[in-house]
Amino acid sequence: MKKSFTLFSFLLISISLLAQNSSIKGRVMANGEPLAYASVGVMGTRLGATSNDKGYYEIKNIPPGSIEVGASSIGYQSQKASANLTPGSTITINFILKEITSKLEEIVVTGVTRATEVKKSPIPIATISKKEININVNSNIIDAIVKGVPGVSATTTGPNISKPFIRGLGYNRVLNMYDGIRQEGQQWGDEHGTEVDQYGIDRAEVVKGPASLTYGSDALAGVINMIPAIPKGVDGKLKGDLLTDFHSNNGLIGTSLGISYNKSDWKFYLRGTQKRAHNYQNPVDGWVYGSAYREYNLSGTARVDKTWGFSQISTTLYDNLQEIPDGSRDSLSRKFTKPIREGNEDEIKNRPIVPDNELKTYAIGNLHQAIQHYRVYTHNQFIIGQGNINATFGFQQSRRREFLFPTLPDKAALFLVLNTFNYDVHYNLPTWNGLETTLGVNGMYQTNQNKDATNFPIPDYDLFDVGTFVFTKRTLGKFDVSGGIRYDTRHLTWNDFYTGTNATGFGQKVNAQEPGAYLQFPEFTHQYHGISGSLGATYNLSDQILLKANLARGYRSPNINEVGSNGLDPGAHIRYQGNREFKPEFNFQKDISFLAYLKNLDISVELFDNRISNYIFQARLSDDQGQPIVDDQGNLTYKYQQSKAQLYGGEFTLNLHPESVPWLNFNNSLAYVNGINKNSKLRETYGDAAKYLPFILPLHYRSEIRGTLRKSVGAYTGIYARLELDAYGRQNKIYAVDNTETPTSGYVLFNTGVGTNVKQKSGRVFCQLFFQVNNLFDKAYQSHLNRLKYFEYFQASPNNHRGIYNMGRNFSAKVIIPF
Repeated sequence: MKKSFTLFSFLLISISLLAQNSSIKGRVMANGEPLAYASVGVMGTRLGATSNDKGYYEIKNIPPGSIEVGASSIGYQSQKASANLTPGSTITINFILKEITSKLEEIVVTGVTRATEVKKSPIPIATISKKEININVNSNIIDAIVKGVPGVSATTTGPNISKPFIRGLGYNRVLNMYDGIRQEGQQWGDEHGTEVDQYGIDRAEVVKGPASLTYGSDALAGVINMIPAIPKGVDGKLKGDLLTDFHSNNGLIGTSLGISYNKSDWKFYLRGTQKRAHNYQNPVDGWVYGSAYREYNLSGTARVDKTWGFSQISTTLYDNLQEIPDGSRDSLSRKFTKPIREGNEDEIKNRPIVPDNELKTYAIGNLHQAIQHYRVYTHNQFIIGQGNINATFGFQQSRRREFLFPTLPDKAALFLVLNTFNYDVHYNLPTWNGLETTLGVNGMYQTNQNKDATNFPIPDYDLFDVGTFVFTKRTLGKFDVSGGIRYDTRHLTWNDFYTGTNATGFGQKVNAQEPGAYLQFPEFTHQYHGISGSLGATYNLSDQILLKANLARGYRSPNINEVGSNGLDPGAHIRYQGNREFKPEFNFQKDISFLAYLKNLDISVELFDNRISNYIFQARLSDDQGQPIVDDQGNLTYKYQQSKAQLYGGEFTLNLHPESVPWLNFNNSLAYVNGINKNSKLRETYGDAAKYLPFILPLHYRSEIRGTLRKSVGAYTGIYARLELDAYGRQNKIYAVDNTETPTSGYVLFNTGVGTNVKQKSGRVFCQLFFQVNNLFDKAYQSHLNRLKYFEYFQASPNNHRGIYNMGRNFSAKVIIPF
């Protein structure tokens, strides 16, 4: 009886104490407007809330006593407030957040192992927010990143295919990641784009420099991590947004619908997207035949957060029909022509001119790529005392088909299926003596198969990667020091691969015993090894003025095309020749940076010197007369080379945001990189023609002036207008051996745009509007990294223009309706 009474008394006291718990409520504002979906939490606890559409929040069941409350939202400076809660009390705390005009306080995770402020990382890191992605209206996510991050460029094959370069290095040297999962989709190919839903990306993080320490091979130049939206909203209420996008030049119509639902510890998110566009146009070429595309995306996420950590499972489905530009023309009128026959019957100089009705249609022509990319992955974190274990596993499949036969539209010239299993497990140890240390192991297992096709540029292969690393960081007074070391091994193998010709004259896979069998890819097995590491420090002269220095050694094993190719990549119109003897690439990069985030301006100077051993690049082959080696269909032949190389340069930014003129931002950036070919044998043979590396972007200057009204005008809030100048210098520092590259003239583009939010009477945002004009004066230009520049069949042109030009003037309008 006594025990029962004691238990009853204990329960009664507990209930009484719980009833006396306190609560906090209030409102979060910014720029005189309610700030929706801001995070408000009690510091040192898991108690928190999210502001609703009108900026209001409430946190209940807070134990009485002295507490500190913080409010934060992406793009705004965090704010804290202290309070003393008495039992059963309810107090009001309002927050007014200021918009961040610099990126000093943004938290990123790319290239490091724990959440790290930009200012504390010696590794050059840049971020681009959803707001900037929306303002920089483009046809794909990579082009939006190029606009927002100095030092990042892209090689393109029309409006929808962009492959990122970081400081002059691209292809398998830039590791593309989607939500922390490395993107695997035959990225060795020139015309193989990034298979990601641009409308589903919430922000992007860019590491400029070797990031092999945490990711292994293929991060020699850096990392681009595209992070999808995280479910947000009020608990128990369905939220979402509907987006529509239109571009006048190629008639692009994009639609995307995203919905999210939060309930207690669970979050759910689903997004579907469709895009379609016809051929684009410019003042020189008119309508560019073969540049239309159609794309569909579907993605979903379910996540649960508990006291033990969190678990998330996500899936994405990508489907793209992408026409393949051919570039053939009538020699006099320069109008585009199209193939109507196969093989030797196809006379390039006698092809018919493309009818006008086929130049502006959304129907996808017979010559196209069909790409599907499927992915499922899971992120998990388990809290163990003061440390935590993070485990990521994923499976993805890339299916690539290229259809190039006008009389046999269902016959694939290329059909590759790539299966990849990714794994990443790392343990963040408890902080010890100021050291924050991480131990990890990650890698992938990959299989590639050629299916029923007629061309085979690469063999079937198996690949297994594994790497282990240790990374640590510590603050020592004004210094933030970090570094680590990693060891990688890659096993690459394939069996004998025989090809032959069927009764209709098309190529096919055959057995070794079949008559006429040709051993196109003899068996191969090789183990690649590499050690990488980094050491760097940030010196905080003050909270706003920083000096950074970093030394890094990167590692990259040769990709399958570089070591194993021996055939036609039909979509690229290139015959590749690899080299089995290639060694892994290693680089040693030195970075030094000065950053000042001041009251009225931001200044950053980032300089780098990158020395690469065993650098691999492709060079065009020519005959004894100096003419390019081509087959009957005009396909060029490229053979991979290997040499030493050096790249150096830097980025400079100056952003003005005067406090006396709070509505004004004047942003400027300058990026320069020079690539030197250190192959002494080539230099002795070809002289200055072999002095430089290929695919190096010229001097790039970007300037933007943007004005944003701080107060509403009727139903319109956040009204902005912007004018942008995008200038590229002449590039004559080229790899000119066998005309692999040709000089590119400089050019200046002007872009302009306006936008606003439209509010309802209740104060809730009804929609966001973005209007933009790119290439305002319809400038005819060719980017140095535009692959279509080399799509030319004639030695001379009647209008003195060769190859295909970039897009002309383009008006775009985007509407986002949140609900």
